Amino acid sequence: MNILFINSIGREKFGGGEKWMVNAAKGLAERGHHVTLGSKKNSKTLNYAASQGVETTVFEIRGDFSPLNTLKIAAFLKVHAIDLIICNLNKDVRVAGLAARLYGKTTVLARHGMLLCSKKRKHEFTLTKLADGIITNSTTIREAYHNYGWFDDQFVKVIYNGLIIPPHVCAYDFSNCYPDKKIIYSAGRLSEQKGFSYLIEAAAILKKTRNDLIFTISGEGKLETELKKQVTDIGLEDSFIFLGYADDIYPYLKGCDLFVLASLFEGMPNVVMEAMAMKKPVIATDVNGARELMDEGRTGLIVPPKDPEALASAITSIIDNPVKLAEFGRAGYERVNREFTMAAMLNNLEQHLQQKIIEKKSRL
Repeated sequence: MNILFINSIGREKFGGGEKWMVNAAKGLAERGHHVTLGSKKNSKTLNYAASQGVETTVFEIRGDFSPLNTLKIAAFLKVHAIDLIICNLNKDVRVAGLAARLYGKTTVLARHGMLLCSKKRKHEFTLTKLADGIITNSTTIREAYHNYGWFDDQFVKVIYNGLIIPPHVCAYDFSNCYPDKKIIYSAGRLSEQKGFSYLIEAAAILKKTRNDLIFTISGEGKLETELKKQVTDIGLEDSFIFLGYADDIYPYLKGCDLFVLASLFEGMPNVVMEAMAMKKPVIATDVNGARELMDEGRTGLIVPPKDPEALASAITSIIDNPVKLAEFGRAGYERVNREFTMAAMLNNLEQHLQQKIIEKKSRL
């Protein structure tokens, strides 16, 4: 197959969706397919893809309607005989989907790691006229789209995210800076979506009765100043630590005692899988994908979003029980290793792409 991934997210943004695209592109290329990933020049997505050995190209998609980019992509499809495009954002589907319709031979799939389309006419037009299907990573998202009544039962395909569990990870030694402390770790963009303000509130609740907990976060984002001010105002400077952006969070995951996801919404939170892969117990908010990834009560605990009291209570219930923490960690590792491997994801993805191409050719 000749496959083109397109992702026009901002140059400085890089999250789970971008990592999925790069991993999928790399994995498919290693299976013998010709794969290219297109994104903005000097973007984190493009640079990361190149660092992973993925062939890249530049497409500067900035809006929903871009005739020059549509023509440029259409020419690319023809020159490289692209069988299938996988698009990230809605504007990617509109610009590249129109290019595919002009070329006439390329299958177009939207990849939605989150619920990206509300029940609006413009989304209905985009997905029914310019796309041949949607790939998502959560049955929750599939059911939401199914309820729109726009698609047949085969239009939205659930393919769970896959993970490559690194064989050797050197744990970050938190004890150097925080001796005799228990480390609660989280990671993600410093944005409203990730719910870090509620985690700060939970830390403040726990600080009232104990001083042996250290909360640490890897990430950067537009709320960094605001969140740091919240920490200062509450008086948590010594126990709530911002570690900054990390290319590799596995050492922090392996070195912590407990991982917490405080998000308000998600698609399929990769970071939960990564924590489980490091045999760490997880406390996660009840967002899309959490219950599909976790086995509540066996790999960790699930609490309501926007509820710092519930977060604090869940942390209290297990943080002092090393046997329970270890049991949750082992069960999480077994679950990821059994159901969410990269090989399983690539098998399902490769089979689905081949089927969609066959369906497209049968209609020509």
